[in-house]
Amino acid sequence: MNYKLATKCLYSDKEGTSCDKSGAISFPIYQSATFAHPGVGNSTGYDYSRLQNPTREHLEDIVCSLESGYDALAFSSGMAAISALMEIFSPGDHIISGNDLYGGSIRLFDNINHKNQITFDYIDTGNDDIESYITPSTKAIYVETPTNPMMNVTDIVKVAAIAKKHNLLFIVDNTFLSPYFQNPLVLGADIVIHSGTKFLGGHNDTLAGFLVVNSAELSEKLRFIIKTIGSGLAPFDSWLILRGIKTLSIRMERQQKNAIKIVAWLQTNEKVKNVYYPGLPDHPGYEISKKQSRGFGSMLTFEVETSDLALKILSSVQLIHFAESLGGVETLITYPMTQTHADLSQEKREETGITPTILRLSVGIEDIDDLIYDLSQAF
Repeated sequence: MNYKLATKCLYSDKEGTSCDKSGAISFPIYQSATFAHPGVGNSTGYDYSRLQNPTREHLEDIVCSLESGYDALAFSSGMAAISALMEIFSPGDHIISGNDLYGGSIRLFDNINHKNQITFDYIDTGNDDIESYITPSTKAIYVETPTNPMMNVTDIVKVAAIAKKHNLLFIVDNTFLSPYFQNPLVLGADIVIHSGTKFLGGHNDTLAGFLVVNSAELSEKLRFIIKTIGSGLAPFDSWLILRGIKTLSIRMERQQKNAIKIVAWLQTNEKVKNVYYPGLPDHPGYEISKKQSRGFGSMLTFEVETSDLALKILSSVQLIHFAESLGGVETLITYPMTQTHADLSQEKREETGITPTILRLSVGIEDIDDLIYDLSQAF
């Protein structure tokens, strides 16, 4: 079946499942480390949960369907997914990467991957001349769009054409918009990354990560890696993400609606210097976002007058939580300087605009009047 997106959140594109015959509406948690065989050479299709588990498999089917991919792999966290992905590269390989990424990704690249002799050039993938950075050792282009936390937008179709021309892998971290609002594989990417902890899970109660690929070759490589290093998502966590995805469409719409109203309120606040949100007509990526996405999401960043005011807001919010992470039903406010991007050097933070006056907001599903009241009293 070729279901619409909201229906895929519950069923993927499949009618029924390959392993559960009970008729259970909630897919079972197969909390088993290993699986028995009827005899030699006669398998149920499952051997050991590090290799595959029915609950994880069902989750992977749904995420793959949402991204229109060839295969999806579920990992124990977003960083586990990215770490596994980096194992397809070899010493001496070069990757062109966006310069405004989640701090954990940069930490991985600059330390673990750099130690393994993989090199990176960090550029503004939305504006810089990408082709001028390509060398004979370049193997991939890696972007977030919108970026974390400055909400910069990269033209996925344009970069996909460059990657194809030079026989490079094109990798897109799609965490901020989720498959509900954006599908990079459809636009030409080869691999999509998700921190499933965020919008896919949606409830701030478990960790997960995903890689979705567009080919059998990439699937085979990554399936070997995930079974070898053992970073697959556990059955119970798989079930929690399955449960979260069921309401993805409803949550994304409500959260975006709230975000748009908060953006409008922030724009009227004289203590706010800048608001960064792709849904604003004066945002540099507005037209590209309209072309490649079905929505603008619920992530936004804003800049206040002084660092003292930023700290005051963080200590004064009452309904909104001062916490890391994003994408859940609860609204969270984050201070990139000391949280998501604390490991970056001051120079790198300043290059991308992350200053002591920058705050990031992940808007939840609360009543909008309550959220704006809380922001107002915090200011």
